[in-house]
Amino acid sequence: MKLFNLFSETTKYTLFLRLFTLLKVPSLFYVRPSVHQLDERTCTIKIPFKRRNKNHMNSMFVGVLASGADCTGVLAAMHKTQMKGVKVGFALKSMQVDFIKRAEGDTYFTCVQGLDIAQYVKEAMITGERLNRPIKVIATCPDSTGDEPVAAFTLMLSLKSMTKK
Repeated sequence: MKLFNLFSETTKYTLFLRLFTLLKVPSLFYVRPSVHQLDERTCTIKIPFKRRNKNHMNSMFVGVLASGADCTGVLAAMHKTQMKGVKVGFALKSMQVDFIKRAEGDTYFTCVQGLDIAQYVKEAMITGERLNRPIKVIATCPDSTGDEPVAAFTLMLSLKSMTKK
C-alpha cells in the first residue's frame, strides 16, 4: 500500500477508472480515458487522439466522443457516492449533443456540476425514489481549438438509492 501512496490523486483516479472500465466496460477501456481533474466541483477526463479513436476524416470518432461524455458524467457521480459512502444506483437515461467543431486532438471532457451532483445524490438518499437530473459536459481540444468547445453534451443522470429501508 505504501507504493500506492506515491501516486498523485489524479493517477490514483486514473488507475481506478482503467480497472473499472477493464472489468465493467471494456469498450471504454479501449479508448484509454485518463482523469485530468476530479474534485468536489469539477470532473475532467482526457481521451487521447490516437489511431484507435479516429475516424476516416482524421477527427475523433463520434462514438468515442459520446463515450468520453458518458465516462465524465458517471465518474463525477461515482466520486460523489464514494465520498459520502452511500449506495446509489445511477445510469445515463438520455443524451443530447451539439457537435460544434471537429475534434482533431486530445479531447478533454469537463463537467463542472460536482456540487449539483452531490445535491442530487443527497435527494436520492432522502426520497428513496428514482430522480432524473440533467448534467452538462463540454468537450474541448486545447491543442487545436484552445478553450473553444468542440461538442456540448446534456446527459440525463438517473439516480436511485440502493440502501434498504
